[in-house]
Amino acid sequence: MNIFDELKARGLVAQMTDEEKTKDMLTNKKVRFYIGFDPTADSLHIGHFIQIIIMSHMQKAGHIPIVLFGGGTAMVGDPSGKTDMRKMLDRKTIAHNIECFKTQMSRLIDFDDGKAIMVNNASWLEDLNYIDFLRDIGVHFSVNRMLAAECYKQRLETGLSFFEMNYMIMQSYDFLYLRRNYDCVMQLGGDDQWSNIIGGVELNRRADAKEVYGMTFNLLLTSDGKKMGKTEKGAVWLDREKTSPYEFYQYWRNINDADVIKCLKMLTFIPIDEIAKYEAYTGSELNSVKELLAFEVTKLIHGETDALEARNTAKALFSGAYDIDTMPTSFIKPDDFKNDSIAVIDLLTISGLCPSKGDARRVIEQGGVSVDDEKVSDFLYSLPLSRFDKGFVVLKKGKKQFIKISLKLI
Repeated sequence: MNIFDELKARGLVAQMTDEEKTKDMLTNKKVRFYIGFDPTADSLHIGHFIQIIIMSHMQKAGHIPIVLFGGGTAMVGDPSGKTDMRKMLDRKTIAHNIECFKTQMSRLIDFDDGKAIMVNNASWLEDLNYIDFLRDIGVHFSVNRMLAAECYKQRLETGLSFFEMNYMIMQSYDFLYLRRNYDCVMQLGGDDQWSNIIGGVELNRRADAKEVYGMTFNLLLTSDGKKMGKTEKGAVWLDREKTSPYEFYQYWRNINDADVIKCLKMLTFIPIDEIAKYEAYTGSELNSVKELLAFEVTKLIHGETDALEARNTAKALFSGAYDIDTMPTSFIKPDDFKNDSIAVIDLLTISGLCPSKGDARRVIEQGGVSVDDEKVSDFLYSLPLSRFDKGFVVLKKGKKQFIKISLKLI
């Protein structure tokens, strides 16, 4: 199966500017393509992971990824999908975030021997002459068409600043610059980037009479249309200090039945033919498929050793083994506490014993939760920081599920 058909079979492809030419290029040529990552945090998260998987698929097929870190565009911020203007970051924070991204990206994409390229758009955006930029680039953009784009249209009611209006022009210029200087002929991105990608395709045609191509990919959504990668604690990060390998594993182990096959296709390299065998599974049969998904995705991010440890910990947790020294452990940090206390309902979700606060509340109200063998009957009950004087507490759900909650001092 060629790479174009592979991406479509996995349910990844959303839109493209020219399907026939795109398929021909990806099947018969070796092309350079780029995906941009604005360094707005010090870690990549699950939303980025699907883009990384796509880059890896493309690289394995012989194409050359250009990873663009938005050191310049992050100074403005993408308004796509936001109801308010993003917080403005300083250069020091952006530089730190880029270094974090580079470290994580290098574990997932092969940058040896020119197989992939890293660039930072600050190197060309920060030195632009504003008047020249308006005359050479801005002249090709229609404000009416920009305001009709989905990324801007949804912001008009709450207020769209001229500052943010520049984002599309800057990202479009990135594509022009990369084509001129790196022979990049294709931009890829999430489907929420369609308007920005179209801007770059049209700028190349208007400014240089050159044809380039854009392709977007489906966002990672749950079966009910919500963005995947959110927990009670917040985003699911690729940084082990923000989301531990065990918590990462548990996130995928606990996803809804309706999302399992889709995630196997979109987030792993398991062959499509093998995944097809699992499509008929229902109910408890899906538990083994969820374990497979959790293991494969955790292995990609954290390595096989951590994935095996996370899987073994999860299995021990649900086997009912009660030995302090060998008991599965979940870590919390001082900043998880509010006013020097932490709610048991939060511990149940953090540890993975319960998939949601709603489930945790139900189990507590049914009398199925205890801390250090002390039954918890109030779903609002919180543990003071002093309860961790020995470094941990033992949290129990039902008769057989135990986990040690350890306080990790930073």
